[in-house]
Amino acid sequence: PLVAGRPLVLGGVKITYPAGLEGDSDADVLTHAVIEALLGAASLGDMGSVFGVGTKDVMGISSTALLKRAMELLKRNGYKVINIDSTIVAEEPKLADKIISMRQTLGPILEVQPQDVSIKATTAKKLGEIGKGKAIAAYAVVLIDEDK
Repeated sequence: PLVAGRPLVLGGVKITYPAGLEGDSDADVLTHAVIEALLGAASLGDMGSVFGVGTKDVMGISSTALLKRAMELLKRNGYKVINIDSTIVAEEPKLADKIISMRQTLGPILEVQPQDVSIKATTAKKLGEIGKGKAIAAYAVVLIDEDK
């Protein structure tokens, strides 16, 4: 959910908007979706089991710092990222002009080129909490391979 008084961060990029996402960390829902996809693809658990929920280690942390930790875990387990496909679902703000910055932010952390990080934005067509502008969601799938 969106809450007043928090910065909005998506894909590691601060977005000018009067509300941000609720959460223990900076609540960057796009980066969280990417982390969950990475951990899931490698059968390494999920963010809660790997990083904890409500712990001092995650309170207020940048989601890109968590992504770096997830990448370290992925690499220790012998995997590398090939590409990412993701979608942000938000009625507002409009994000088209921020997508290149998000790709340029996430690519180096994922150790891939920005063109290997697909980020799309769509709306919920006024349906549900997202459509009412009260929340933002994101989905991601990743292709990983053994790092030989």
